[in-house]
Amino acid sequence: MTGAAGAPERHVVLGTAGHIDHGKSSLVQALTGTDPDRLEEEKRRGITIELGFAQLDLPDGSSMGVVDVPGHERFVRQMIAGSTGIDLALLCIAADDGVMPQTVEHLAVLELLGIDRCVVALTKTDLVDEDWAAFMADEVRERLADTPYADAPVVGVSARTGAGLDDLRAALTEAARGLARTKEGSAARLPVDRVFTIKGSGTVVTGTLWSGSVSAGDELEILPEGTRTRVRSAQIHGHAVERADAGNRVALNLGAVGTDDVRPGRWVATPGAVEPTDRFDARLAYLGAEGVPGALATGTRVRVAHGTAEVAGRVLFMDGRQELAPRESSYAQIRLDEPLPVCGGDRFVVRFMTPVRVMGGGQVLHAHPRRRTNLKPGEEALLDALRAGDEDAACDAALALAGRPVTADELARAAGIPASSAVRRLEERCAGGGLERLGTGAGSHFAERAVLQKLDAALENALVRFHAEQPAATGVSKKALAARLPGALSDACVDALVDRARADGRAVVDGGLIGHPRAGGGARKMEEQAAEALAEALAAAGSAPPSVPELVAQTGVDSSVAHRALGALEKVGRIRRVSGDFAFDAAAYETLEQAAVKLLRAQEGATAAELRDAMGTTRKYAIPLLEHFDAQGVTRRDGDARTLGPKRL
Repeated sequence: MTGAAGAPERHVVLGTAGHIDHGKSSLVQALTGTDPDRLEEEKRRGITIELGFAQLDLPDGSSMGVVDVPGHERFVRQMIAGSTGIDLALLCIAADDGVMPQTVEHLAVLELLGIDRCVVALTKTDLVDEDWAAFMADEVRERLADTPYADAPVVGVSARTGAGLDDLRAALTEAARGLARTKEGSAARLPVDRVFTIKGSGTVVTGTLWSGSVSAGDELEILPEGTRTRVRSAQIHGHAVERADAGNRVALNLGAVGTDDVRPGRWVATPGAVEPTDRFDARLAYLGAEGVPGALATGTRVRVAHGTAEVAGRVLFMDGRQELAPRESSYAQIRLDEPLPVCGGDRFVVRFMTPVRVMGGGQVLHAHPRRRTNLKPGEEALLDALRAGDEDAACDAALALAGRPVTADELARAAGIPASSAVRRLEERCAGGGLERLGTGAGSHFAERAVLQKLDAALENALVRFHAEQPAATGVSKKALAARLPGALSDACVDALVDRARADGRAVVDGGLIGHPRAGGGARKMEEQAAEALAEALAAAGSAPPSVPELVAQTGVDSSVAHRALGALEKVGRIRRVSGDFAFDAAAYETLEQAAVKLLRAQEGATAAELRDAMGTTRKYAIPLLEHFDAQGVTRRDGDARTLGPKRL
């Protein structure tokens, strides 16, 4: 969005950081004209308790949102919540005080959240002389030398006198130039940091829009509960907008929900874009903290801060690692007591349960991993690829781990990458010849050639074994065949494998049964012989055939073979099944039908008894025959009488 008329577009959020009483809120007010301390208690005690917000107009005519965070150690939780959506940090260090404990802790939070740009405001310079201010500036630079902020500009300012404010605005303008958003994506994701009600309007939530855009009328869901709501209106810095884009401080007026339905710590997001999870894989960096054990043991209970939420959880290191020393990092699975709507690439912070201090944090690599800490061969390669942000390598690693044909959606979930990225990579590899596609459309399966070769061999061997075990059977059902194949293959995948085998001449499909073309010959011969015996018996019986069970007993044919044989006879037109109980020789059936039609052509209608007599049969056969004629459209029943049906009119 834009600030003043004609201002360049800027989607950057500035966040303050620093020790209590180092002048963060006073500096924000001096820069913006807005007092970020809203609460009466904050004004009375002279400290920031809740997050404060303002808009900063810059010399180039643009503006940026400002999040002012508490500096007291008791409110580090709020500081983390306010820092999760910022792109640029304003670290405030008082010239008369220097680097203090919360300065160090806030610096750690900024680093863990991946905020790589910082401007240092050396505040309260009016309380010290020039030499002392210069000395403190050098001390700050020395302290930052081993951090990502070694090149951060240090600007002396006084909120009381206004000295240095123009220089600070210029430094912030320069730092924001060309700054890329750290949170990307087309789906809207907003961590909620404030919720309140406006009389006549309803529930309003505020937060920094991490990704996507939001417009009036959009449907959103509240996470992790999944409650649906609709945006009535949107504002940026108090101004109504048609659309709010990522990187802005946004207020959304939501319909159909109250303050009990959405609270700080919740998220609003595009429906279906994020699936909450109770665990995630991450690269965890352990910083250590003063007054706590030197090493972090696997299984330690921690507080996990993500977005504006914080939940309890447990840290479990991968592959048997038992502990981390300060400044070390490791792959870990974070198990949560409550689900969080995390996505791959999100940053998080962990704090000790007690004392409640920042211990470390890192980046979410896989938001929906299987529950494990011992890595299978290839899983570390997947995590390495996700850590490097290489989606193609992650896709390849997940495909190798699958060891079976998978759909693009299955692969995307296994790799922890967007479905669109998985589709693109799969298409690339198919075009390059290293991958093969099974089936067509959205349900297509993909597999490496070596995997398919193994499955092809397994399917053929399964058919051969089946025929050896059951020589009287012509084939096996798809479900039974799937049970004989390695891996948990979907029905669609088995269908595709069978189609592939049939096209290659390695399988035959008949009547839903799958067989091997070079096996089951004896069974097919047996079925052919059974069909002949059944056909001869029905031809001899004419218009008075035995029931199917009697027919099977009379011919001595195996019942399972008999039913397949009857199906084959009907398929080629040698017999007609009129119910589950009776089958007629085709010639006898035709004679009976013609007799019924002849009578109905001679008179407008006939009863069942009249049609029975015309066909020269008994009620035992007449009723099933007439019901079959009705179903086939030969006759039409009207009460107790029948007339010619549409097929014979």
